[in-house]
Order: sequence, then C-alpha cells, then structure tokens
Amino acid sequence: MAIQRMDNVGLVVDDMEAAKAFFTELGLELEGTAPIEGPWVDRIFGLPGVRSDIAMMRTPDGHSRLELTTFHSPPPFTPTPPNLPPSTLGTCRLMFAVDDIHDTVARLHPHGGELLGEISQFENAYLLCYLRGPGGVLIALAEALGQEAAEG
Repeated sequence: MAIQRMDNVGLVVDDMEAAKAFFTELGLELEGTAPIEGPWVDRIFGLPGVRSDIAMMRTPDGHSRLELTTFHSPPPFTPTPPNLPPSTLGTCRLMFAVDDIHDTVARLHPHGGELLGEISQFENAYLLCYLRGPGGVLIALAEALGQEAAEG
C-alpha cells in the first residue's frame, strides 16, 4: 500500500502573527485558523492539557500546505542552544522555488528573514540560499536559471 500524498508540513512557532506575516510575504496564502484542544488532541500528541492555535497556509499552486502551530499549553520546548546550524540531526528546513531570489530575500528581511550565508549559484541551474525566519525556522530558496526556469 502506498501513501496518497504528503498532506502538509507542521511547524511550531512562538509568534503566530510574525510567522503568518513572514510566510504571507513569501507568497503563501492563509487558508484558515483554528484553536485546537481537547482530550483527542492530548491523545494524538501524547501530552496532557494541550491548548494550541493553528494557521494553515497554502502555496499559490494549491499543492502544498504549511501548518503553523503555537502551543499555549504545555509551554513550548526550546532546544538549547536556539538557532541550531543546518547540519543538526533532525533539523527540518523548508525549500521554496521563487522567481527572484534577491527580491524575495529583501522582502523577507523586515519580517525576520536573515541569510545564514550568501546567495550562491549552483552550476548554471540555480541560485540558492538558506535563511532563518521568525522563531528560528530554517528555509531555503531556489531560483531556477536558464532552461530550468523556462520549463518550471
């Protein structure tokens, strides 16, 4: 039996409004928000007394979704040290294809987007970079060059 699809990627954030603003600026669209709590949630997470809020964001093509979650109870766990490097085992990063990487980085900067290194070119195929966003979220951006851009 095969999976049907990847439904969404979940991301725990400490500031829901900042995260929604960041991903909206990136180009995702807010699909909806909801409070999440109750015994069924406690059983799913294996945690007692879960109270959280979610915001579902979707890509413009409608094929991918990002679920932002803020926990009110239990309090969020913060790894030490914060902002672990991309080489940390278990680290999740989200990659987005963009039309103009330089413009995207500039637009995300006022929303907490900080380059980890620099925008770099991979062969004649892509411009690539890693950014850290609100709450330490790690994202990568890719701008296709040449033939790949025309086919995209």
